Amino acid sequence: MNRKPRWFGKGDRRVLALTLPIILSNATVPLLGAVDTAVVGHLDSPHYIGAVAVGALIFSYVFWGFGFLRMATTGLAAQAYGRRDANAVRAVFARAAFIAIVAGLAVMVLQYPIVEIAMSLVAPTPAVEAAARDYFAVRIWASPATLMQYCMLGWLLAMRDSRAVFIFQVVLNSINIILDILFVQGFGWDVRGVAGATVIADYSGVVLGWFLMQPHLKRLGGTWRGIGILDRTQLSKLMKINGDIFIRTLALTSAFALFTSFSARFGEVTLAANAVLQNFLMFGSFALDGFAHAAETLVGQAYGAERRKQFLWAVRKTTIWSMVSAVVLSGVFLLCGPWIINALTSIPEVRAESYQYMIWAVMLPISGVLGFQFDGVFLGATQTKQWRNMMLLSVAIYAVFAFWAVHTGSNHMLWAALNGFMLLRGVTLAVLFPSIIPGEKRGWA
Repeated sequence: MNRKPRWFGKGDRRVLALTLPIILSNATVPLLGAVDTAVVGHLDSPHYIGAVAVGALIFSYVFWGFGFLRMATTGLAAQAYGRRDANAVRAVFARAAFIAIVAGLAVMVLQYPIVEIAMSLVAPTPAVEAAARDYFAVRIWASPATLMQYCMLGWLLAMRDSRAVFIFQVVLNSINIILDILFVQGFGWDVRGVAGATVIADYSGVVLGWFLMQPHLKRLGGTWRGIGILDRTQLSKLMKINGDIFIRTLALTSAFALFTSFSARFGEVTLAANAVLQNFLMFGSFALDGFAHAAETLVGQAYGAERRKQFLWAVRKTTIWSMVSAVVLSGVFLLCGPWIINALTSIPEVRAESYQYMIWAVMLPISGVLGFQFDGVFLGATQTKQWRNMMLLSVAIYAVFAFWAVHTGSNHMLWAALNGFMLLRGVTLAVLFPSIIPGEKRGWA
């Protein structure tokens, strides 16, 4: 008799059907980061790797400050979808898109003070700074497109269309990777080629995203007319959620900014090695984000439909699978770590430095799994106040140990602090989780 084991049932298949395409699509994002590192990692100096790391850090800090455009869109659109309110689903996207365009143009206008402040805070070596400025000057022109993509991805996730998310990410990042190689290895444009490839790919992504949204808009029905994009009540609710997400994301990005900035204090070789090893974090995070996105969507729809049992089921199933994935990822990193490092850089001293600290990067998926998972749960339920506060607490504790690492001159301690931070952000949210479980007294099924 060919029976499936009890632990794997219809619910597990449902979670994996939603999650696996997202994981596969997310895998192209760290692959892009790896290619960015690899194409400059085979140039004649480690300062190019550092420059891309610093430039990418600046944009991560700026753009993920607007990460609420993806996160709030998913939670609010999923809840509206759970209520079967077609116009509200459209309105959530329209409000986010309006903010994305305005914010993207503002970032372009403010590019000079942004880069000056960033360079003064990171304080890289002169060679790294000059190349990072070249990278920044090109990539800044992608700002509106980058932020618009956040809205589109968030909305597609809310529709549970993991296939569209997969197509979106794969096509977008494939364009970026091909142009990366062409511009850097073919045309010799060094870091400016990496940035230029991103600009072209991001605007291509906006066109593709709008095309992928069309089947859902047709199926949902409703209209763009009279949806109240500037409705004061809805805008107030959105801005409250966005404010919490903005502060939390700024705190998270600051934690990684501290890591890169402090890495630069240890010299170009250690900065380059830490940048190479951060690709392990990228691979791990975007895989675990697949289950977090699934939790966000399933929890959001259950929350909107006021179904308590469905809410708890979504949390339980996605958490179990994310933990299994974290263990598998760490195992893969442990076995394949040296090969990954060698593929990313051919500079002997950077390779040697990377081997020395590799074990810390191997541990990151296990350290961070609860943080990723409960991010999705709290966002799906739009319980952003507690989520924000626990991130602020975790970053504050992390900063103390990171400063101590620099004071003692220990890169090992800096990596230990990063792992501790990843663990703490998950544990604090797990402690608060019971307080956000919907109560039966509210009439939830």
